[in-house]
Amino acid sequence: MTIAMMIVLIGLGTWQVQRLQWKESVLAQLAKAETSPPVPLGNDPSPFAKVEVRGRLRGDLTALYGAEVRETPSGPKMGAHLIEPLERDGAPPLLVDRGWVPLAPPSALDMPDGPVTITGFVHPPDSPGWFSATDNTAERHFYTLDPRVIGAALRLPDVSPFVLVVLGPRPAGLWPEPALHLPRPSNNHLSYVVTWYGLAAALAVIFTMYARKGPKHGNPDSL
Repeated sequence: MTIAMMIVLIGLGTWQVQRLQWKESVLAQLAKAETSPPVPLGNDPSPFAKVEVRGRLRGDLTALYGAEVRETPSGPKMGAHLIEPLERDGAPPLLVDRGWVPLAPPSALDMPDGPVTITGFVHPPDSPGWFSATDNTAERHFYTLDPRVIGAALRLPDVSPFVLVVLGPRPAGLWPEPALHLPRPSNNHLSYVVTWYGLAAALAVIFTMYARKGPKHGNPDSL
């Protein structure tokens, strides 16, 4: 039993070492992309690549994504991310996450009229999990960032299979509030490595103490 448990614990610790190396590589790529200039958006961009694209925003076809409370000048407000399609010449429409807006915005939205150039990062499509909230298609409020589903609700069935998340400062006095940097996934793998290897070491110490003590035998006279 001890050998089986040791194999499991060491295996979990080694797996977390591999995950730690992978996560550090991802974070390094994100940091490099954030400091690099944006590249023109291609047809098959890498996830989380920093890109630039030109087109015309469809302010008449908007949706909301997620639910998040943020601090505003008038106090904490519930809000969501504003999703707008971007029409491009010679390319399918692209869903753009322009940033967070209060559900009851205290001031006007920044709604550009005419061609715009947008800088942001490519967000791959998400899939709903077991505990994901149910999308409200009728009100165009979604809780899973799936461009296929959102595009269908906006009557745009041929949207690009990814979402562009806008990067940049918030316009003064206007909403939405774009992302300030690329996403930073949490990196807790080192603590998991210490936990699993520590449990393996503790198990080895306990078994060593047990083996040195030896099994107790009953007194034959008491039988």
